[in-house]
Amino acid sequence: MSELNEGDLILAVPSKGRLQENTHDFFARAGFDVTQQRGARDYLGRMQGIENVSVRYLSAGEIARELARGGVHLGVTGEDLVRETIPDADSVVLKLQPLGFGQASVSVAVPEAWIDVTTMADLEDVANRIRHRHGRILRVATKYVTLTRGYFAKAGLGEMRDYRIVESAGATEGAPAAGTADLIVDITTTGATLAANRLRVLKDGVILASEANLFLGLRAQWGGRERASLEALLIRIEAERRARRLREVRCIAPDDAVARRVAAAFNPGEGAVTASQSSGNIFYFHVEASAVFDVVDRLRGEGADHVTVRSLDYIFRSGSDLFARVKDHLL
Repeated sequence: MSELNEGDLILAVPSKGRLQENTHDFFARAGFDVTQQRGARDYLGRMQGIENVSVRYLSAGEIARELARGGVHLGVTGEDLVRETIPDADSVVLKLQPLGFGQASVSVAVPEAWIDVTTMADLEDVANRIRHRHGRILRVATKYVTLTRGYFAKAGLGEMRDYRIVESAGATEGAPAAGTADLIVDITTTGATLAANRLRVLKDGVILASEANLFLGLRAQWGGRERASLEALLIRIEAERRARRLREVRCIAPDDAVARRVAAAFNPGEGAVTASQSSGNIFYFHVEASAVFDVVDRLRGEGADHVTVRSLDYIFRSGSDLFARVKDHLL
């Protein structure tokens, strides 16, 4: 039976759908299998491949709330939910790594018929017209109350002076057509739903470009076991991330001077081209994926032969840069 054990690092992951699948895939690439031991209805799980890590399956919104109250040490959820749910989020959570899925934008969208309204600055004129013609203030439908208030304030729009928020319980994008709001703030991916409802995003209307992230909760209790598990987890995640963006290029070079010249030509350093001698005149390079063919062409031009390129699974280094960055923040 799955259970939460004292001293375990608690990781919260999405409880269903593509977010859950992508989260499982992310950890699997780092060599960790996340399992629900009693099936899909089990809201507790374990992470195989590392000790002292327990998993809780929660909705994306619940994950943000648990990070805020210190109920979990790590959580995978969207940045939009974290910043909407947690006031002063940067003092409560640390964003460890964007995960490359769940991309969406929280945006201000207006009716297409408002042809003279293209930026946030134009909304003040709209608010004035509505006030004078209809005796009311601008209505904004949204589920993102905190983000909306902050963004509108930066644009010089005052709540209850220029606009009021109509909290949306259903399909936000339908509010203008239904007559319950004048414009909306909503999450959008492709923009197709907005277009279907004859809405468009203002030129400067993207409040937040969001995606799923691995967040660390600063309010959780961090003992020695939790810290050790976090470091082990981050070392493996970094090793996989590092390997994913690099390729190994091997060749037979005339001499080591060729290898040194090629490495020097491509800005050696963190994540750039580095050269090492394997045996005899066989050399290998770790190369940014985007620079592989430039390096290959340079090697061939220098007389190298039998040039091969392969992907890497992991590249481990002596420590974890991520853990070094966050350890002083842990209680």
